[in-house]
Amino acid sequence: MTRFVVDAGTVLHLASTGIVVAAEHELLAPTLLRSQTLAALHEAVQRGEIPPEVARERLARIGRMRIRLLGDGVLRRRAWDLADRLGWASTYDAEYVALTQLQADALVTLDADLARSVEGIVATASIDALR
Repeated sequence: MTRFVVDAGTVLHLASTGIVVAAEHELLAPTLLRSQTLAALHEAVQRGEIPPEVARERLARIGRMRIRLLGDGVLRRRAWDLADRLGWASTYDAEYVALTQLQADALVTLDADLARSVEGIVATASIDALR
């Protein structure tokens, strides 16, 4: 079994494309994933990019995905330290990186800047690795 941390962009892509994650993989994410995906879908509706019913269906798909959400004190401390080390003002991306360090084999992100910034810190994988 391969354990992947998936970020909000990846999960939104999975929900919009219908890509099926192979049964032998375990998906993990920090608890902030719920708020990030909700906000991103709501913002897309407000910008007129997708209709509300499409956003709600994608949100329902995300709710049905087998993603283990974690957010304990150890993760938060590690995220804080990583954000400091990497010079990031926000700890959001640092939570995904910290979770990857603590419990996963690789981080799956569609954010090329994030992937570049964590080279040598955590392994990254493409979305195709989830198939």
